Amino acid sequence: MRSWRKSEVGAVSRAYAWLVVKLRWFVVLAWAVAGVAAAVWLPATLPNAGLRGFAPPHSHAISTEVTSAKAFGFPILSRTLLVQHDDHGLSEAAQKRVAERAVAVAKGRAGDVGPIAAAVPIVNARGVFPSSSKQGTTALTYIVTKPGTSFSEEVTAAQTFGRQQMNRPDDHLVGVTGTVPAQVAQTRILYSHLWLLEAATLAVVIGIVALKFRSVVAPLVALLTAAASYFLAVRTTNYVGGYLNGGVPEELKPLVLALVLGIVTDYAIFFLSSMRTGLVQGQDRLTAAKTATAQTGRIVVVAGIAVAAGSAAMLVARSGFFRAFGPVLALSVLTAVVVSVTLLPALLAIFGRALFWPTGLKREGAPRLVRLAARVLTVRVVAFVLAGACIVGLAMLSTAASRMRLGVTFVAALPADSQSHVAADAAAAGFAAGIIAPTELLLQGSKVGSDQQKLTRLGQELERQPGVAGVLSPSALPEDLAQGALVTRAGDAARFLVILDHDPLGPTAISDVNRLSTTMPKLLRQAGLGGLDFGLAGDTAVAGELVDATNADLLRIAIAVLLTNLILLMVFLRAVLAPVLLLACSVLALAASLGCLTLVFHDRLGHDGVTFYVPFAASVLLLSLGSDYNIYGVGHVWSRANHTTLRRALAERIPETSGAITAAGLTLAASFGMLALVPLRQFRELAFLMGLGVLLDAFVVRTILVPSVLTLLGRFSAWPRRLPEPDVGLSPAGLPSAAPSPGS
Repeated sequence: MRSWRKSEVGAVSRAYAWLVVKLRWFVVLAWAVAGVAAAVWLPATLPNAGLRGFAPPHSHAISTEVTSAKAFGFPILSRTLLVQHDDHGLSEAAQKRVAERAVAVAKGRAGDVGPIAAAVPIVNARGVFPSSSKQGTTALTYIVTKPGTSFSEEVTAAQTFGRQQMNRPDDHLVGVTGTVPAQVAQTRILYSHLWLLEAATLAVVIGIVALKFRSVVAPLVALLTAAASYFLAVRTTNYVGGYLNGGVPEELKPLVLALVLGIVTDYAIFFLSSMRTGLVQGQDRLTAAKTATAQTGRIVVVAGIAVAAGSAAMLVARSGFFRAFGPVLALSVLTAVVVSVTLLPALLAIFGRALFWPTGLKREGAPRLVRLAARVLTVRVVAFVLAGACIVGLAMLSTAASRMRLGVTFVAALPADSQSHVAADAAAAGFAAGIIAPTELLLQGSKVGSDQQKLTRLGQELERQPGVAGVLSPSALPEDLAQGALVTRAGDAARFLVILDHDPLGPTAISDVNRLSTTMPKLLRQAGLGGLDFGLAGDTAVAGELVDATNADLLRIAIAVLLTNLILLMVFLRAVLAPVLLLACSVLALAASLGCLTLVFHDRLGHDGVTFYVPFAASVLLLSLGSDYNIYGVGHVWSRANHTTLRRALAERIPETSGAITAAGLTLAASFGMLALVPLRQFRELAFLMGLGVLLDAFVVRTILVPSVLTLLGRFSAWPRRLPEPDVGLSPAGLPSAAPSPGS
């Protein structure tokens, strides 16, 4: 078979390849030293950020909560609560002890309660709480801790309090729940399953590479490079995460694992394929390693920069959540690229032919069926039909994406048998779903607390609003309890607790609170309280601001990511039209993936919505990874098209690269698919969306749609460049021979 032309590889690439192969032992030693240094000096864990840490700047919900706490001297909202529940009813003695415990904590007679500052009791006894769905079956104790208490300390204190204070048989303690315990539970589940995720992903890496090259040494080289890249990426991003405002989301660690191991394995497949071609053609191991490094290294660098730049584009977002996502993912990818383009070539040069032991090297090309399909695909009529079928099919799937709704998953994301989930279900059975995270309404104005009738009317109006299960208003409590708790003693502020009838962090509840905020001026006028200042606080309000900020960031992130990938493709391909079309194909596949996500998780599984960051983080990665495959597959076609017609280049290079792209796509999809091993809803969503998106891109877009589009446009796809013409037909000699090639 023909060898690759030197003119297809630049002098810089050849010089770099010579240097890395020459210093191969030094490169391996340098990365070993770097790994030891990272283990000693860089942190093993990363700072975490909860929901409030990523609320939009100048959050009105958080500001309202702070204002309320200052006005009344203490907060009314708690994010941790103990649940007692018995379907047959709690005994009168048990209900009485709920209040007695709270009094004991308030007066300092409860013993050592750690950081607990107050325990606020609520029982669904008749007439005591208006949103009770049953009477006398459920008691809640909201835990308020001292300032500076960490989430973990708060949950531990609540659990200890429950064991020590609610240990009688008729107490029927279910457990601790709330948004804070749910976040702590998610973190524990994540880290308890991380070893399984790591082991399963590494097993996938070994298995696919072993099957691809029928070797036991090649997968070890890929595994060593992937493991080194992941270790260094985690340590490096942990260090950088310490300087990010608000910390780093825990969700990033599994995502970094899947991304780094997936793309490094892809790059290993590309390098190994090129190395095998050189050895089969009779080159010695050092020459073959230089050739593979020169041919593949530049493609890997540009492809990695595309993924890193696409991830870094999230810095244009205003949401702190995405501003933390961007640099961490980008730095992880850059670390993986640097390791891949240095350590992989060094290992290729060291192992040589041993890479393909025990089967050895065989002269084999792409299967005859693949070569025939590539030739047929370059017929314009066939290309037109296939392109049309792909576009119509992907477009039909994408229509469902318009129905996607976003929410924040804490309790709902947990396994059904987790303590927080079981306790939340028990609380909802006795009250309403929103009882675990009530929404606070704060009113401020002169003498707002002096007219009980107006406050009563407002409470009644609030109860009639869509999605509201009940309202705790000042008039619902005895005057001596309401004063100081729901109405300031000066009478200049009043507050209500609004209980929603859905998961308080789900899309439905967020929509209900947004609607309530819009309707509040009208409700105040109807109650005779027009002109008062009001604000909504609580986790639902914060989640609503976070989702709104995410939607507002959509346009900025989309423009930044598309421009970044478009510019890189234009520079690499030295064309304008082809990059635009390639990116359009990737966008279409992404839209289809989002549509499938909605069809499966909303329509089939009945989820209220998807986790707010999943569609956006996955979209950024899928578009960037799409450019990754464009650079590898189309880059090879473009290099060959400089020396022959585009049609002949497509027919030759599609069979050559199809094997590598197929293996790479399967590896990356399986790597992201392993995220489903973490039993949290957001990781199941990520696994489905990323796995499906990669498969659509590799097997539909890159294999069928892109070659069809390039065939239809012919030499005009290179505009403003000019490719060789005329685009003459292929003879049998124009097909690739049976020899192996860079992608075979």
